[in-house]
Amino acid sequence: MPATIKQPHIVLVLADNLGWGELGCYGGGALRGAPTPRIDSLSAEGLKCLNFNVESDCVPTRSALMTGRHPIRTGALQSVPAGLPQGIHPWEKTLPQVLKEAGYETAMFGKWHLGDRDGRYPNDRGFDEWYGIPRTSNETLFTQSPGFDQTVVDIPQVMEGFAGQPARNVAEYNLEKRRLIDSELTEKSIDFMHRKAKGSNPFFLYVPLTHLHFPTLAHPEFAGNSGVGEFADSMMEMDHRVGQLLDAVKELGIENETLFIFASDNGPEFRRPWRGTAGPWSGTYHTAMEGGLRVPLIVKWPGHIDKARVSDDIVHVTDLFTTLVDVAGATLPFDRPIDGVSQLSWWKSAVEKSAREGFLFYIKTELRAVKWRHWKLHFVFESEPNSGTRHLETPWLFNIKRDPKEETDAAMEDGWVRGPMRKMIMAFEKSLIDHPPISPGAPDYTNPNSASVK
Repeated sequence: MPATIKQPHIVLVLADNLGWGELGCYGGGALRGAPTPRIDSLSAEGLKCLNFNVESDCVPTRSALMTGRHPIRTGALQSVPAGLPQGIHPWEKTLPQVLKEAGYETAMFGKWHLGDRDGRYPNDRGFDEWYGIPRTSNETLFTQSPGFDQTVVDIPQVMEGFAGQPARNVAEYNLEKRRLIDSELTEKSIDFMHRKAKGSNPFFLYVPLTHLHFPTLAHPEFAGNSGVGEFADSMMEMDHRVGQLLDAVKELGIENETLFIFASDNGPEFRRPWRGTAGPWSGTYHTAMEGGLRVPLIVKWPGHIDKARVSDDIVHVTDLFTTLVDVAGATLPFDRPIDGVSQLSWWKSAVEKSAREGFLFYIKTELRAVKWRHWKLHFVFESEPNSGTRHLETPWLFNIKRDPKEETDAAMEDGWVRGPMRKMIMAFEKSLIDHPPISPGAPDYTNPNSASVK
């Protein structure tokens, strides 16, 4: 990027298992017993995407965000058993690594879930500093389980790390800490911005909050505020935390120089009593239903992105990687397929439409569906997690505009769309042959360009 063009600061806030229908600006909010005024105001200040699509669950979505590559390529799948190397293989190039090459200072405060051993922690993968949890929040329930034996399993921990130093444990991640952690993540994020805002380098701040992942427990200051339960209390807290970050950006005088993104990693939780909602869509995360794929995405960048824009154009989580690399004037890795496409010109209204028309959707290594424009072709149908998968002899085709619940096969009237969908599948499958994927659980020493990972 030429020196005359200032690189913006980037703040990326990622909610955990926030369904499409939870926020007020997406039709929820007060309807769900939890007004979300701060995030609703954010949506009025920029672009609200109605068709932002993610992966099946936490690990693959976060991997896609950090690498710009579909998880089937990276092996970052939820199916990797505990004890084996989880998350992103060291060969992968992460978003903070790419941004650092462009001069960014980087920090992460929140849930990582992309590696829980030396060499795979955030401070090993491009973040100058981090504080948060290496895995996920349901681990806070472990010590409460009948028969729990701490002599045979490690106690879940909150950790911190700095580039060039080993990550270390700082506190037990228990149910009490579960209530407090998002306030800590926000405080540390604000502190980082205060330390970096007046420096000579731009910063990339990644804040993957823990709300609304189960157990969904609000900070004591928010417990009982909604009057309808812990889930709504937690949603009100999450809205407040986003507001605190927005206020900090404004108070530091960097609002016009900051690209602020709010998104979710997955569709809503399906377990009760923490079940969420996807609004008009069916399904939850762990499925290929629209409720599992579509989640909120709001993007604000004053002077670059018009206010109060709303779009139903398709965006995929891998696009965030490529777009942010473009925003930073950085260089994409050239030695591997990058599935994300830059949406920067569309965000800035230089072009009318999204740069993407569709994508393939896998759960683990199984192709479940293909989405193209406003149609979806299911090869394996599962309307609810653990409800039983149906491997379809003839794939079901849904016109999502006419049939948002995905209830009626549209093959007779819309069968022609299988043509472009087949081309997408064939091109992607060829790329998997040309560039063999990393096997799930592959050890750090494996060479992704060798036959050993095929």
